Amino acid sequence: MYGEKPFGAILRGLRQNGRLTMEDLAEASGVSVRAIGDMERGRSRVPQRRTVVALAEGLG
Repeated sequence: MYGEKPFGAILRGLRQNGRLTMEDLAEASGVSVRAIGDMERGRSRVPQRRTVVALAEGLG
């Protein structure tokens, strides 16, 4: 489904499909808006496992 897409592109797609703003996802996951934005833009390295888990929970 996602093939070789970077993590940030997948995250943005899932967030937008869920009709969430970065602020909504930050509140639901406990991950900062800045960190989410950096991940979506590819400005940060591969996130830690606990961050991915928190984002997944925030996305539902």
